[in-house]
Amino acid sequence: MIAVDGTKLPGNASRNANVDYEQIAREILEEAQIVDAAEDELYGDARGDELPEQLRTGEGRRAWLREAKRQLEEQRAKEERPVARSRGKRLKEAKRRLDEELWTEMRANRAYEHYRSGRMKDGRRFSRPPDPYTPPATPQGQINLTDPDSHVVKGSRGRGFLQGYNAQAVANEHQIVIAAEVMTVAPDFGHLEPMLDAAQRELAAAGVADVPAVLLGDAGYWHQQQMERIVDRGIQVLIPPDAKSRKGTRPGWDGGLYAFMRRVLATERGGELYGQRQAIIEPVFANTKFNRGIDRFRRRGRAAVRAEWRLITATHNLLKLHRHATAAA
Repeated sequence: MIAVDGTKLPGNASRNANVDYEQIAREILEEAQIVDAAEDELYGDARGDELPEQLRTGEGRRAWLREAKRQLEEQRAKEERPVARSRGKRLKEAKRRLDEELWTEMRANRAYEHYRSGRMKDGRRFSRPPDPYTPPATPQGQINLTDPDSHVVKGSRGRGFLQGYNAQAVANEHQIVIAAEVMTVAPDFGHLEPMLDAAQRELAAAGVADVPAVLLGDAGYWHQQQMERIVDRGIQVLIPPDAKSRKGTRPGWDGGLYAFMRRVLATERGGELYGQRQAIIEPVFANTKFNRGIDRFRRRGRAAVRAEWRLITATHNLLKLHRHATAAA
């Protein structure tokens, strides 16, 4: 049995270092022509970061944009660019990222509108084309100049918003962490399957051939397509469709898998299994943040923070093994 969860940790950056596109442009305007000329010479017409030609989901404009941004974040994670020491270089990187995000949004909308102008999988035409998308004149949003990979995320238990990361972990029933990753987006949505993949890679590398029997997660991990694919692997998934804080069900979340999962969790066995989630994963974060005093990251950039988080969880495991060996002796 394994459980997955995430915790928000502040990064080595201040929220005051978040700037918008106009602020960045004001600082680097005099260098813009030089930068553009150098990039044109280096990349030509291609940017070097093009997304795949087809974004294949059909759940609506937001779903296409979410998928495009997810692919962009995956690509950035693979690049593992270190954070530059020079403020000038960080300014240029911040501008490039905001441009990249606007370009990604525009491409996702073009792909979605093209999809809606054709036919559905069953051959029927859509009732009407989507409303046309009008991109903003300049990229929206803000980016942090100290650590561009960090984001403003909502902290847990009333801690408000913080500049940092979503640190994810998968643990077994002995509270041993078997996978640790760092995400740059606050919600846990979409991280269920990637975290299971990471856990199975780690188990295989350790010579453990057993497939987890049960995967537990809270309501934030509800992602029907990912859950169905995991069940196809022979792993039972227990995730409530409704958060504890919600009174009643989410609008439109009735019938189908939603109703099935509610029935499963209402059984004695289902409730017993899911009741172990909190005892498996949450003490890992409590021990790390409160007992060990590790309440923020010291390094900058997703790659560096990911290495730091893996070191933190590895030492958590070593301390548990040490206590277990000491107690046995």
